[in-house]
Amino acid sequence: MHIGKPILINGSPPGSGRFPCICTPLVGRTRELLLAEVAAVVAKQPDLLEWRVDYFQEIGNQEAVIAMAGEIRQAATGIPLLFTRRSTREGGEPTPLGEEQVVALITAVCASRTVEMVDFEMNSDTTHIARVRAASQANGIGLVLSFHNFHSTPSQEILSQRFAQAQRLGADVAKIAVMPERLEDVLCVLAATLESSQTLDIPIVSMSMGGLGSLTRLFGGAFGSAMTFAVGASISAPGQIPIEDMNTVLGILQKSMGKGR
Repeated sequence: MHIGKPILINGSPPGSGRFPCICTPLVGRTRELLLAEVAAVVAKQPDLLEWRVDYFQEIGNQEAVIAMAGEIRQAATGIPLLFTRRSTREGGEPTPLGEEQVVALITAVCASRTVEMVDFEMNSDTTHIARVRAASQANGIGLVLSFHNFHSTPSQEILSQRFAQAQRLGADVAKIAVMPERLEDVLCVLAATLESSQTLDIPIVSMSMGGLGSLTRLFGGAFGSAMTFAVGASISAPGQIPIEDMNTVLGILQKSMGKGR
């Protein structure tokens, strides 16, 4: 038993069905590096893979991106793929694409049906969000609407408003990631997570970043966060934990909390 709603892909939780599910990032810059990364990560059995396409050197070539997504999907042997282009304003790598081109790329990836989910930032223009939402819905692709702050942690009220904003904009999953400056910030994230997981209709994902924030990656599921990110081969954000350690901690926590219910 757990608080919060699970992420569903084609009606079922991904992977082993555990809560929270574990997602590992892929950040290779070339086809060869990506395929090597996939091989290393798949052996560790995450529930989801996230392809951070902003790291990919050929991001400006739409056909190359779609072909690469197909190769990752084939190499992933059934592990669902989350497609993410993170902007520089929210911690991503610089790319040659303007926002119109990003929307066109995500729309094409949805149409190719080579991924199961796409991530788009909720700070984007509302018309862009609507276009991505329409493309994902038309092709049966889940939409994660996300918000990142690599400098500080907003108040609990603002974090809860962000979760609600994602639902209002049509997200299938709402995600926030923020940077704590003190332990009180970590508690703020967990409190907003607990509140929103009980009041919203969609799954939510939350995390604090950095060393202090690692607490949320390990224990966020107990407060309703439906997914945590763990390192399979390379990190994509500060504070990510090796998947082996994550499996150990989640196993202990879930066993202990289960006994207490």
